[in-house]
Amino acid sequence: MDRVLFGDNQFFGVNHMSEEKARAQAMRFQHLPAVLDVLDAAYQEGIRTFMCTTHDRVAEICDHFRANRAKYPDYVFYPCMPYAHKYANAVTELGMIDALRKFLPDEGALRSMFKGGVAVANKDVEAIMQLLVDAEMKMFAGLNTPVIFIQNVVTDLLLGLGMKDAFRLFHDHVKKKYGAEAGYITMNVPRLLDVLDELGIDNPIVCANINKIGFRMCGGIELYEKTIRTRRFRPVAMSVLASGAIAPREAIAYVCKQPQIESIVFGASGRGNIRQTKVLIDELSQKPS
Repeated sequence: MDRVLFGDNQFFGVNHMSEEKARAQAMRFQHLPAVLDVLDAAYQEGIRTFMCTTHDRVAEICDHFRANRAKYPDYVFYPCMPYAHKYANAVTELGMIDALRKFLPDEGALRSMFKGGVAVANKDVEAIMQLLVDAEMKMFAGLNTPVIFIQNVVTDLLLGLGMKDAFRLFHDHVKKKYGAEAGYITMNVPRLLDVLDELGIDNPIVCANINKIGFRMCGGIELYEKTIRTRRFRPVAMSVLASGAIAPREAIAYVCKQPQIESIVFGASGRGNIRQTKVLIDELSQKPS
């Protein structure tokens, strides 16, 4: 993985500290050209990986990159699924069974499984998971997606429910069908690693909040530092600035001092912040021994 990854929270009005700022960003990026301007700025600053949700509007971004392959020959997408809000809204509007039908790939034999809720009634978790992953991946057809992540809302729900086998099913499906590595976003790294070790998933890619003040880090800073130092996995650090609560140099210096951090993902709304963050990561990153 690249050292620096670009995220998408700013495009869809997500800010964990300020609802006012989130609304302003949502308004600013309500039209595609504004989003593409920022992605182009990141690309020009040397950032080649876009770690993005499967928000409906990401499909428009994918269309742009498919239509301009020559301009972005080395561009990589890391899809993060599911985008929970669209499923929640669909369930509210349509009900569980019709919501599942809405998002399934249009493949007759597979789609027919859900007539009358057969798969749901049989608790066919593997079939449901595979079909929903395939539905989410449709927008990325023809694009380079070497890592596919489960969002923390699902990762941590599965952990809480004890549905451990779902992680193995996801791992095997994305590897077999998409030639991709599975990634896991979580708010509880130590617990997730225990489960992945139990399943025999070696050296997994795990994305989590890693920052100096323990913002949204379940178990606290000391446990995370010990886990990063002693466990075998490939950490991707997000929320390193704790939604703006930590000054950029201080925040990035802390993360870069942690051993084994493979990548850092951040979002920004303008070229100046993108350049500043990229330069700081490059400057403060530990050189491989």
